[in-house]
Amino acid sequence: MKWRKYTVYTTTEAEDIISSMLCDLGAEGVQIEDNVPLTEADTKGMFIDILPELPPDDGSSKVSFFLRLSEEPCVPEKKPFISEGSEGAGVDASYTVNDRVWTEEEAERLLADIERELSEMREYTDIGEGRIECSETEDVDWMNNWKKFFKPFIVDDILIKPTWEEIPEEYAGRDDVTVIEMDPGTAFGTGSHETTQLCIRQIKKYLKGGERVLDIGTGSGILGIAALKLGADSVTATDLDDNCVDAVCDNLMANMLPAESFRLYIGNVIGDEETESKVGFGAYDLMVANILAPVIELLAARDSADRFLKPGGIFITSGIIETKADEVERAFLENPAWEILETNRQGEWVNITARKRA
Repeated sequence: MKWRKYTVYTTTEAEDIISSMLCDLGAEGVQIEDNVPLTEADTKGMFIDILPELPPDDGSSKVSFFLRLSEEPCVPEKKPFISEGSEGAGVDASYTVNDRVWTEEEAERLLADIERELSEMREYTDIGEGRIECSETEDVDWMNNWKKFFKPFIVDDILIKPTWEEIPEEYAGRDDVTVIEMDPGTAFGTGSHETTQLCIRQIKKYLKGGERVLDIGTGSGILGIAALKLGADSVTATDLDDNCVDAVCDNLMANMLPAESFRLYIGNVIGDEETESKVGFGAYDLMVANILAPVIELLAARDSADRFLKPGGIFITSGIIETKADEVERAFLENPAWEILETNRQGEWVNITARKRA
């Protein structure tokens, strides 16, 4: 199979109406490229730490959509996805539709419909060139090609190893090295990023053994699994993306950790009362959040993440770009529940570790 990309060269004035038209005709999502500066509301809503440098806005825009092509017609397939609740994993009643596969004839008809709609739009709005450009790529195994770049690496005496790689010879058979097997799947988190390494070092420093740990934004489960490997009694984790369910289950198995040691909830611990109550208040000795600075600011605020920790509990944070570190620190200082213990840096990234006051 092949993927075909169609790009409509237009104006920022017309990009919304063209996007709507494409979706109405059957395109399953669009990509918009323009040079319109992001507003403050945009950056807050998208949790962007590093703003892109854009050229001057000339009013032009590119609206693209993608079709997956085959010689044979194909009916979209429905499949259930997995979510996690208080009673464990189960099948959600919702359904997701796989990418539609288009025949050449169907793609040609769609393109003709789009050209007709663009011609009609010219009568009431400025669509600029209105030119449609087409490019094609083979259906490469994007899901797995990245694996050749993920190699074993060491964080102090903790070796993080992809499940498909062998333990490097220099670490094989060593009792002084803790091995963590990882396959992130489609969830976020291989452990190689500086922010994850900062968190792992802090987990190792503050875990004494037997703690209950809360991992907010667990992704592949790497920080929770590291905590279990380093002596935590149990981990409760949350994430907004249900793709992490399979990744966490696979990684628990790869590390020979019992499923009952890791409880996962799909939901938001900021403002979602159901998820908050499932997680439980005043229940944890250590909490970790490797997310983004604006989210950590919300967690550091009064009556937010502090509610989940026991008095004296430790909160380890990262995902903070250096330019945002002062703002995150201020959020901790404005909440009398927190005492900042230390701040660490690696590359452009910052870790802040705080203790909940007794």
